[in-house]
Amino acid sequence: MRDQAEMVMRTLDSTLAADHPARAIWAFLDGADLAAFYATCRAVMDGPGRPATDPQVLLALWLLATAEGVGSARQLASLCEQHDAYRWLCGGVPINYHMLADFRVAHPTALDDVLTQSVACLMAAGVVTLKGTAQDGMRTRASAGAGSYRTKEGLASCLVEAKAQVERLKQQREHPDPTVNKRQRAAQERAAKERLNRVERALALLPEAAAAKERQQQTLAKHQRQQVTEPRVSLTDPEARVMKMPDGGYRPAYNVQFATDLAGRGIVGAGATCNGTDAGAALPMLVQVAERTQRLPGAYLIDGGFAVQEDITKLERCRVRVYAPVRAPRLQPAAQRYQPHPGDSREVVRWRRRMRTRTAHAYYRQRAATAEWANAQARRHGLTQFTVRGLAKVTTVTLLVAITHNLLRLLATAA
Repeated sequence: MRDQAEMVMRTLDSTLAADHPARAIWAFLDGADLAAFYATCRAVMDGPGRPATDPQVLLALWLLATAEGVGSARQLASLCEQHDAYRWLCGGVPINYHMLADFRVAHPTALDDVLTQSVACLMAAGVVTLKGTAQDGMRTRASAGAGSYRTKEGLASCLVEAKAQVERLKQQREHPDPTVNKRQRAAQERAAKERLNRVERALALLPEAAAAKERQQQTLAKHQRQQVTEPRVSLTDPEARVMKMPDGGYRPAYNVQFATDLAGRGIVGAGATCNGTDAGAALPMLVQVAERTQRLPGAYLIDGGFAVQEDITKLERCRVRVYAPVRAPRLQPAAQRYQPHPGDSREVVRWRRRMRTRTAHAYYRQRAATAEWANAQARRHGLTQFTVRGLAKVTTVTLLVAITHNLLRLLATAA
């Protein structure tokens, strides 16, 4: 009987369960202000084209895909044809992978605004209180390989080759190859121009990489400075930097930063940097949290990588209590770590004395259950390796993950 054909009469809405997350995502976007997305839609008179796809549909598709760990535009386009939840969100609107890929990285400011609205919903529901916030960095693999890095001489050689390829394709327009159609020729020209742009971008970022190498040499002992290699930049993703990963290996990556509320575990700040260390990342994130919520957290929990004395001084002056481990000074007893040191500001001295107490140690233990838990959730949402290139695009993907995380927190607390 399995090969017997049958006709089933049903509506698209009946295929989706009443408690499916897709319905909650659509309900949230129905009440959200998406004016920044619609501002890019323009009507053109007396010209070719078709009606623009509703940005709410595209955003809802990416939020559901992120919740299920789908990060490929091609895979998402396939789901829009085969999976009932994605078909329900589409509502009959035609979708293709190119449209999805372009949309995901085209609205960084609008996505940042949606994240702010999701935080506002969590605060209105009493889930996010900002009595305490924990920040942590998460190094995430970039869409580049270790073999794509070149020195200054290698980049100069690649630049000559890239320019020659662009010029060669221009000359072929006059005498086109009959075996290559117009569409293939346009794709070849586009690829050649993109490669040229990446090489030029890599050369422009080379001084920055050289400066980072110089700072690295200053922190190393004299016998270790010879081990520092010549500055290199990736041809695939010039903004990616080689970082030490959680497994101890070194790979091209970006440093994703999340600030998470202790009470409701909602993400109140999100971003990405090209720095392999967390030093100096606490203050910019605190500024972002304050702008997003119009409030400052009462306490700020960070690990030892963030504990830069200058940042601690500024955070304490903002009346934010800092909880971070105090490193023991070299060649001195560990107990001396909590004593005032020469050059310490009053705020740093206060932080040292606070972290000496058992109460501070007990409160600091919440950081792992908050910040690192949020990082684990981000991994579940597909943030294991970026499929986009460049810091701007990486940041938009990070914002999508943060929005999805907050929507799921809203669902969990409402259940």
